[in-house]
Amino acid sequence: MTDTPDTEEGIAGIVREAASAVAMPLLLKGGGTRQAMGRPVQAARTLSLAGLDGVTLYEPGELTLVAQAGMTLKALDTLLESENQQLTFEPSDFRALLGSTGEPTFGGAIATAAAGPRRLRMGAARDAVLGVRYVNGQGDILRAGGRVMKNVTGYDIPKLMCGAFGTLGVVTEIGVKVMPKSEIVRTLAIGGLSDGKAISALSAALAMPCDVSAAAHLPETVARELGFSDAATLLRVEGFETQATYRIETLKEALASFGPVEMVESDPWVAIRDVMMFAGDDRAVWRISMKATDAPLLVAALRERIEVEAFYDWGGGLVWLACQEGRDASEGVIRQTLAAYGGHATLIRASDSVRAAVPVFEPEAASIAALSSGLKARFDPAGILNPGRMRP
Repeated sequence: MTDTPDTEEGIAGIVREAASAVAMPLLLKGGGTRQAMGRPVQAARTLSLAGLDGVTLYEPGELTLVAQAGMTLKALDTLLESENQQLTFEPSDFRALLGSTGEPTFGGAIATAAAGPRRLRMGAARDAVLGVRYVNGQGDILRAGGRVMKNVTGYDIPKLMCGAFGTLGVVTEIGVKVMPKSEIVRTLAIGGLSDGKAISALSAALAMPCDVSAAAHLPETVARELGFSDAATLLRVEGFETQATYRIETLKEALASFGPVEMVESDPWVAIRDVMMFAGDDRAVWRISMKATDAPLLVAALRERIEVEAFYDWGGGLVWLACQEGRDASEGVIRQTLAAYGGHATLIRASDSVRAAVPVFEPEAASIAALSSGLKARFDPAGILNPGRMRP
């Protein structure tokens, strides 16, 4: 059974009904493109936010946008494009990776904290959010934060909603900062570097005042998927033409010791953002957040134990891994190996049975788990919102 109310009050009424004496678990749905992320949800009723698809405030001069959760990212991009603006966090689109259909929504991007390569420079989704309206697990309509930057107070709840996968509340409206589009966008590449040297090159570039907006390394097997003939170490520079040209020449000179620095005509960043290199097969896909300089060491250690393919984003701070799914997607090996370096591992793609059997998100320490449980109990006392999505 799927309900698609077109008002916030309609959503609140459904939540109140679901939280009544006979609790009825609700599966929250935006465009349905990320339903295969997280643990499988067992729910008797689906609450779709597709009916909430309007813009409630857009002030281009203030770089501020407030829109409802069901608005598609495609429609949002079209609106922002009309003012030569864009979302700061460059949200990913995992339809090809997950084999899903439909259109990604604004609310879905916020709920899953879907930040792309520009996170390196502009921050995560939570850093863009100014405020939210949401319905808690008791059916109360609440507001947190503000609608424009000068009025923002109480950041904590909006940040909590980012990456909560709909388990703390039904977010109905989100206010975010936006940014102007750059006059020019250029990609620089160094070919043939080993993983370790590539991360050193990216670290050197990011330590310079050149406003690099994306930094990634694709080992040879992955780089070939995007048309490169060898491993590719990539940097994106954006801005006004005079500034960007100066930054590009500065980077070329500073990185010359790593090899020839060439300009790339194609745009590899959408494929990197959406992990297109791992789309179209049945391997499990992991997302690892860790210290950038340790990332090549982790991948080398994993290759001694399992067959794994990897590439690096965010200057090495984000590692994407693909491995055989098996019964547990190598969860034990990956987390045991990662423990020596520190970091967090999230299982992004696997079958329902595997995602139900292994911890999809990084297991929490006892103190953090107690805090998480306490928050869940306060926001959703009956446990009806996406139950089991993040933990059993």
